[in-house]
Amino acid sequence: MNMTSIGDLAHSLMLRTQSTSLKAQISTLTEELATGQITDAGSRTGGDFSYLSDIERNVSLLNSYGLAASEAALFTGAAQQHLEQLQDLMSGFSATLATTRQSTQPSAREHAALEARSGLEKAIATLNGSIGGRRLFSGTATDQPPLQDTETLLAELKAEVAGLTTTTDIRQAVQDWFSDPSGFDAMMYQGSDQPLAAMQIGANESVTMSIKADDAEFREILQTLVLPVLAMEADLGFSSSVQTGLIHRALDDSMNSEGHITAVRADLGFAEARIEEVNTRNTAAQTSLEFARNQLLAADPYETAVKLQETQFQLESLYSVTARSSRLSLLSYL
Repeated sequence: MNMTSIGDLAHSLMLRTQSTSLKAQISTLTEELATGQITDAGSRTGGDFSYLSDIERNVSLLNSYGLAASEAALFTGAAQQHLEQLQDLMSGFSATLATTRQSTQPSAREHAALEARSGLEKAIATLNGSIGGRRLFSGTATDQPPLQDTETLLAELKAEVAGLTTTTDIRQAVQDWFSDPSGFDAMMYQGSDQPLAAMQIGANESVTMSIKADDAEFREILQTLVLPVLAMEADLGFSSSVQTGLIHRALDDSMNSEGHITAVRADLGFAEARIEEVNTRNTAAQTSLEFARNQLLAADPYETAVKLQETQFQLESLYSVTARSSRLSLLSYL
């Protein structure tokens, strides 16, 4: 009988190779047991990764849509809060003017002018609001506030109404300035004339945030608030009847402004609802795809644990054989 043997060096190399292989298996099985997924996807898909790749691509796409929807929800939510502040401001202003209308005292007109100036400053600050470093109502020019300050507005309008003596002429001059491209657009509004681009929040789903500080509804609010302020400007020298007339016209206009801002908020609320609806649908689809991926790559915890235990036993046995082999010598043999 022929016997084949290997030398000591080859034997040592064989033991090291087996040890390395068993350690790699233990590392792989430990990872699978910890993650619950197999590390060799090819063994589960039969080498065809098209289905798995499609799942991964759709999950990644839905994740991107989720981020876009979150950003859109944050932006529209902040805009809704600012519009609510503006509506509350106009509601309080209307109540103040209604009280003033019942009095003919100069102090009542002065109080109305002070309230109007405060409201004007708050309205401009609200329309200049931002979220995350982006202006809400500047159109595409989100890096700069859409409106100049109150003093700029008053200086321009005082120049327009100086010398006028009737309530009708003064109000008409203010209206003309707000609608004139060389008036409000050139001197007060410094945002973009282009609204924000539509935000893609899902497959074939997008929302547009087109509200800008130069919209007619906001011009109307600023015009309403500025009338009582102009009425009581000492250097314009309006008569008490003109002052009273301008304040009364501001009261009538403020009631219309409240209704218009409500309509704007309703449109924005519809966009918010769409964002939430699409985001919910996208989240459900993403969860479903992730479940399918996990099912495809899932490792059986019981089977994995048994294999890990077997491999650990093989490694321990190999260590024992290696230790015994290292103690062999000719003297021990004899």
